[in-house]
Amino acid sequence: MIQYLLKPLTVIFCFFTANISFAQFGVSLHQSNLPFVGFNYELADRFVPELRVGIDTHLDNMSIEAVATYQFINKEDVEVYAGLGGRANNLAGLVAPIGAHFFPFPSKNFGFHIELAPIISEGSPIIRGSWGIRYRFNQKTRVL
Repeated sequence: MIQYLLKPLTVIFCFFTANISFAQFGVSLHQSNLPFVGFNYELADRFVPELRVGIDTHLDNMSIEAVATYQFINKEDVEVYAGLGGRANNLAGLVAPIGAHFFPFPSKNFGFHIELAPIISEGSPIIRGSWGIRYRFNQKTRVL
């Protein structure tokens, strides 16, 4: 059943990330027992599709995730989000991230994040907690 859900999620992810002319590119590093690096585009200041690749593992055991998140709190110094996505290879299944980005410096390009993400797979579901850093390229200036 999970394999049938991953294909539509991947198509939706590719559709939204194809529109890069109105997007802001970002990269993140998540540290946890399942560490990963993420590549994302922020669309319309609230919608953030992200492709995540597992790190600190052998290539044949590397996992890939595609998630789409919505920032329901979008302020100058903090963004709080929730979303849904799919995960392939190791612990394949659905993933539902909930987290926050913090931008404490005057330049809002570099910040920190925390995330809690239940992973629902065919085996026992797990909850992954992660923290890390994030960088947004070409940060748009916000008018107060």
